[in-house]
Amino acid sequence: MVLERSVRHLRGDDRVDVSLVPALSFLDVAWARLGIDPVEESVRLIDGHTFARDAAGERGPLLVAHAHARWVLSDIKLAIDAGPEMTAVVLQGLGTENERILEVPWPDLDRTFDPDHLTSLYLPEVTAPVARELQKTVELMHRLRQECPWDQEQTHASLRRYLIEESYEVLEAIDGVVRQLDRAEGHGDAYADLEEELGDLWFQVLFHAELAAEAGQFTIADVARNVHDKLVARHPHVFADIEVADAASVAENWEAIKKVEKGRSSVLDGIPSALPALMLADKMVKKASRAGKPVDSEQLADVLREGLDGSLLDVDRVGNLLLAVAAAAHGSGIDAEDALRRAALAAGDRFRAIETSHPDTSSNWLFG
Repeated sequence: MVLERSVRHLRGDDRVDVSLVPALSFLDVAWARLGIDPVEESVRLIDGHTFARDAAGERGPLLVAHAHARWVLSDIKLAIDAGPEMTAVVLQGLGTENERILEVPWPDLDRTFDPDHLTSLYLPEVTAPVARELQKTVELMHRLRQECPWDQEQTHASLRRYLIEESYEVLEAIDGVVRQLDRAEGHGDAYADLEEELGDLWFQVLFHAELAAEAGQFTIADVARNVHDKLVARHPHVFADIEVADAASVAENWEAIKKVEKGRSSVLDGIPSALPALMLADKMVKKASRAGKPVDSEQLADVLREGLDGSLLDVDRVGNLLLAVAAAAHGSGIDAEDALRRAALAAGDRFRAIETSHPDTSSNWLFG
């Protein structure tokens, strides 16, 4: 009767006559091996398949059954925000000749041993509440890959377009929040849109991690741990004894740490060449400035003046002009990509207004 779904299913089926014969539970052996009284210790029993849901808010001690596969262990690990100081006691094959009991550091839970159908975990103390809602999306992703024909067909390559689309939809939702904040209006709807779009983007991250887990490469828990560790390493002014004067100093330290971390020969290494052109230019100028090599202001002024002479324009001059505009915008603390997007959207509004009110006339709609 203890954590046995098959028994519950049989007893609930009117077509089956069931005679229940009490027998020694694996729990009796577990308590003996652990040397604890579960009543005195207030141990709660949890099914590994529903760990995030059933253990939500618990801080231990917990005995987790049905920890039979690496993906179950990964889900359990993801559900608890714990550091390397937390450990789990792995109980395998209790009462058999292959019985094994070992203590495993929490970060290595899904990578140091081979789980099987006789594997359970004892967690003496859970250091933080379980991330229930995030774990529910992980479980949903597992089920979609198992039961949905469309999800089963997807690959990293086929999902690429959706990741791009969802990223732009998040940006559009952010623009909506900014516009409402600029107008000092209520922003409940805008934030609701942003919440929804961030969820769609999270699903794309989850999908790629699921595919990687199926290929035996990494899990969403690894993704979360890696970004956590990376951010700790890149914020020595928060987590170590490094002092910084201001935000600019933080940015300089960030670039220096990344350069060493990635083994890069240039601070420009790692900038995706597929970025939108103005964003690419802005990132190059920004990183060069942080490295102590700002753009020469006189040369910048010369390129801008030359670009204003329309009779001299060709592909190279237009490219240099746009590059100079991006550099000048950066020097003034303006995001060139954002500025152009705002101007284009405003121009679109003017065009629609003229299109509606004066459809038969020509008007200067491009600039306000």
